[in-house]
Amino acid sequence: MGTDAFQEADIVGITMPVTKHSFLVKDAADIPGAIAAAFEIASTGRPGPVLVDITKDAQQDIVPFIWPPKVELPGYRPVTKAHGKQIQAAATLLAEAKKPVLYVGGGVIRGRASDELRILAESTGAPVVTTLMARGAFPDSHPQHLGMPGMHGTVPAVLALQEADLIVSLGARFDDRVTGKVALFAPNAKVVHVDIDPAEISKIRTADVPIVGDVRDVLVDLDTAFRSTVSSDGPDTDEWWSYLDGLKSEFPLGFAPTSDGLLSPQHVIQRIGELTGPEAVYAAGVGQHQMWAAQFIKYERPNSWLNSGGAGTMGYSVPAAMGAKVAEPDRVVWSIDGDGCFQMTNQELATCVINNIPIKVAIINNSSLGMVRQWQTLFYDGRHSNTDLNTGAGTVRIPDFVKLGEAYGCLAIRVEKEDEVDAAIQLALETNDRPVLIDFVVSADAMVWPMVPQGVSNSYVQYARDHAPAFEQED
Repeated sequence: MGTDAFQEADIVGITMPVTKHSFLVKDAADIPGAIAAAFEIASTGRPGPVLVDITKDAQQDIVPFIWPPKVELPGYRPVTKAHGKQIQAAATLLAEAKKPVLYVGGGVIRGRASDELRILAESTGAPVVTTLMARGAFPDSHPQHLGMPGMHGTVPAVLALQEADLIVSLGARFDDRVTGKVALFAPNAKVVHVDIDPAEISKIRTADVPIVGDVRDVLVDLDTAFRSTVSSDGPDTDEWWSYLDGLKSEFPLGFAPTSDGLLSPQHVIQRIGELTGPEAVYAAGVGQHQMWAAQFIKYERPNSWLNSGGAGTMGYSVPAAMGAKVAEPDRVVWSIDGDGCFQMTNQELATCVINNIPIKVAIINNSSLGMVRQWQTLFYDGRHSNTDLNTGAGTVRIPDFVKLGEAYGCLAIRVEKEDEVDAAIQLALETNDRPVLIDFVVSADAMVWPMVPQGVSNSYVQYARDHAPAFEQED
């Protein structure tokens, strides 16, 4: 080490910013302890990846096997039990709030706290919004669910947060895609911020009641404290719900037929969800197809939706779907991918065929890097620089995804007409002896709506609703 030998790289240094912890093991006797410590760190507190870098000489050495090793992690003491006074303070705010919102993040899924969330939601009667990482943490069919907040969230979810007088943040981090311009986010709301990672508390929005603890335990304690605090009539939120129900009726998610004769991507994704059902697992890449999959598939249970969230990892969908299928082989697993994302990891179809991992891959093929193209259309006067691909409609397709899928040993189908969509999905669902790839050739002009532009207040939604007909959803 340190001589610039063949393929030498400071792997620990390189990975430190993207791991929870990194170990460098130089002595073979230290391997068991490092592995045990890695699992302890990765699976406790806020879950996260841990790297164990083992030098070549340590890998080749011979030492006695001793298990379990002694694990010493000085300074690592995750807090899981929240302070009782903070719980009571949050319960009092919930009991007094006229416009409360439960702002649910991916921590609820990581903390396996969906059942406890539902109990608290029904106790309080508060509306629930689930972030991109929390889709499925609360059933879409539940009457208290307003949908996904944020840049491409539903109008009711965006305005509920913006106009709330109390936001109870549960395992969420006030991401910029949710808040819009932070200084103007939810100006009249008090904030209860629950997170197992103290570094997240008040990092972006100052919490009036900070609560560090395991979200499942906090939800149980908070529900108990709320029930003992609230009056027999419960919180007076009738006027709040009247307003929100009006928004739900006025602004349902929808989409318009395409003008170029190609498939509507929203329709394709919606039919995948409807024909497959909520027991499946759906993994998405990054871009327009990711947002449409979050919007138009109904999620009823946790861990049914996999995506890379704020990391924005193109190429994520196929490997994530593979992992889900191996973990739960009896479930149907869909990789919903874009033609750009798919070309980053499509070679893993070989792994699927060789190892009998029969995932279903739906390529939402608009022959472009769709989300970047949408921004270029809306904010850069339609200057489509380096976003138009050559994968979809036309006589020449580079690559031809059907031929590519067949070369890897998959059942490969191309769908270009709306009356072919359902049959292709049904054939995919009936085929379980190999992976299935469906090339859905969709319109490049379809956009993700609604949309709050970057860097503006979420009040833009209200302003646009009142003053700008062009903002209205495609319905």
